[in-house]
Amino acid sequence: MNTLVAIDPGASGGIAWSMNGSVVTAPMPETHGDILELLREIAVQAHSEFKSDPVAYLEEVGGFIGRQQPGSAMFKFGRNYGFLLGTLMTLGFRVELVRPQKWQRGLGNGTKSGLETREWKAKLREKAQQLYPTQKVTLKTADALLILEYGRKTNGLD
Repeated sequence: MNTLVAIDPGASGGIAWSMNGSVVTAPMPETHGDILELLREIAVQAHSEFKSDPVAYLEEVGGFIGRQQPGSAMFKFGRNYGFLLGTLMTLGFRVELVRPQKWQRGLGNGTKSGLETREWKAKLREKAQQLYPTQKVTLKTADALLILEYGRKTNGLD
């Protein structure tokens, strides 16, 4: 496996990918067309250069995102998640769904217990910066980088 993609599916999430050890990040594109184009470029490069199917770790989400949300916001979040899942499968990615608790525990990040959301996000961003010191880590890309690291460890690539 030469291409690994990790996705934090929220509108304020991001995408991180590794091709033969080179890591790239991007905040979540704003439109479905832009998401499709980015994932298509990654898939085409993986298939043409490495002759292998890329692997995508997609954060598996439920109906709750940390605080009360109106139904319309949750519907939009779920629609984006479904779009990502379908797009990845259509483009030939092997998709691995991973719950936040699993990737966070797998990296020894502890739990959010007792921390405000802002403190927890800062802790995750700091961990991502430690793991990827050459990357410009933002709140949008931190979780994707940590999911990428989880995927690398799971596949014995560290």
